[in-house]
Parts: sequence; C-alpha cells; structure tokens
Amino acid sequence: MHSEKTIQADSGWPMLAVNLAGLFGGTVLLIATAVAERGPAGPLFGLFIIIAAMVSLAGHFTLQPNQARVLILFGDYRGTVRQSGFYWTNPFYTKRLLSLRLRNLEGDKLKVNDKQGNPIEIAAVVVWRVENTAQACFDVENFEHYVKIQSESAMRHLANSYAYDHGEEHEITLRSGVDEVSAALREELQQRLAKAGVTVEESRLTHLAYSPEIAGVMLRRQQAEAIIAARKMIVHGAVSMVQMALEELTTKQIVEFDEERKAAMVSNLLVVLCGEHDAQPVINTGTLYT
Repeated sequence: MHSEKTIQADSGWPMLAVNLAGLFGGTVLLIATAVAERGPAGPLFGLFIIIAAMVSLAGHFTLQPNQARVLILFGDYRGTVRQSGFYWTNPFYTKRLLSLRLRNLEGDKLKVNDKQGNPIEIAAVVVWRVENTAQACFDVENFEHYVKIQSESAMRHLANSYAYDHGEEHEITLRSGVDEVSAALREELQQRLAKAGVTVEESRLTHLAYSPEIAGVMLRRQQAEAIIAARKMIVHGAVSMVQMALEELTTKQIVEFDEERKAAMVSNLLVVLCGEHDAQPVINTGTLYT
C-alpha cells in the first residue's frame, strides 16, 4: 500500500516571467543573428533558447480548491501537491489531476434475496471522496470503477444479512432499522474502499421494496396483519367500555343484572362496538323469559 507524500511546488509566476523572457530573447537573437549572417552558431543558440523555454512552460500547472496533482517522474512517485494556486515544477513530471471533492454514487436497483430468502429490490446512495491520492492512483486500476463495484457488492451482502420486515423478536430489519442499516453499510464500505484511499462520508438507502413477482402476496399479508392489529385494538377497547358500563350501572343501582341478562347486554354492546356497520336498534317489548 502506497503512502501519500505531500510536497510544496514552486510558485509559477517567477518561472513564467523567465520562460516568457526566454521566448522573447531567443526569438530576437534568432532574428538578429540570421539578419547579420554570422554563421549557424548564432541562430542555433537562439533556437535552443526558444525550445528550452517552450519545454519549461510545460512545467506550469494550476490547482483549484479541493484538487490535487500527483507528480510522477519516469514511473517514480515524487509526491502530491494539494494547496491551490499557480505552480511550476520539473517539466518532465507526469502530473495527474485528482479531485478531492465530495462525490455522489447513486447505485442502481439491485434484485437480491434478504436474510429469509425473499427476493427484494434495494438501492443506495454513497457520498465519498478521495483521501489518499497515492493509493487511489497506484493501488487500484481505476478507483472510480472500484468504488462502484465494491458499493454494489456491499449492498448485496447487506441485503443478505437482514430480513426485509419480519425478523425475530427485537431483530433489526431493513425497513424498521434504517439508521442502523445505513451505519452498517457505511462501515462495510469504508473497510472495502480504504484500499483505494477513499473515505465514505455517508451512505443511505434510497429504494427498498419486494420484487414484483411477490409484491402482491406480501401486500396482502401486510394488509391482513394490519387488519388483525386493528381488530385487536377495537376488541380491547370494546371490552373495556363494556366493563365500564356494567360497573357504572351496578354502582349506581340503575338496574340489577342476573347472569343471563348480563351476558345478553355484553353480547349486544360488543356487536355495536365491534361491528363495521351502524347498529340497527331492536325494541324488546317483552322479557328474556317470555
């Protein structure tokens, strides 16, 4: 693994003045010696100055904020310039420009199986940046492609590690534990991308759904579970209201119930409170015993 070596390049303004002076002086010397016809030495010297100035101009480069230049001399890594500005360095350096700014990777929808084997669709967005320019340049072939492939691999592994929405008791699922799942994804991505000198700033799920072939079945199951939960709450509330009504009637001695009448009243109240439609009252002009 390569370690980044930060260096400070020379300011480009003094050398720019020298190079421009060399171009101008070499041109004047070339013209003057050619007009004076003093032999080939004069024009050749002027031409040499012009060529040297033009070669030296190739050593100039600029850097904007959050950019870096990796300097390589005949295959040998010499260092990285990170500070923004106008610089000059050895014109024979290969100067590779890298962006240190934050980047977004919006992953494609992946069709994978969750922990329970259910086919699901999942996608995420990853915010990342280059931290170690030497590793990004020399330890992987193409760090941008590396980030994309490793992010997809991490997403598949994450989906296989969690259930979609029905896990064991107190188990984190993809739907219920969004923050925990996103943190786990970021940690795994950081471990994978550290080899490329990349830092993961944030990762977040952007899409999560059952695959189309089972989406209808799962939707009906969710609807059934919602109906059961709602019915459970309705029945619990109805029983509480019936109990309260019987206690109030008994306490205030409004009416006395035997077990049969009490059972009939409980039945009627539960039908009224738990029914899906409005109750239709029936007036009883007799008694329970006739």
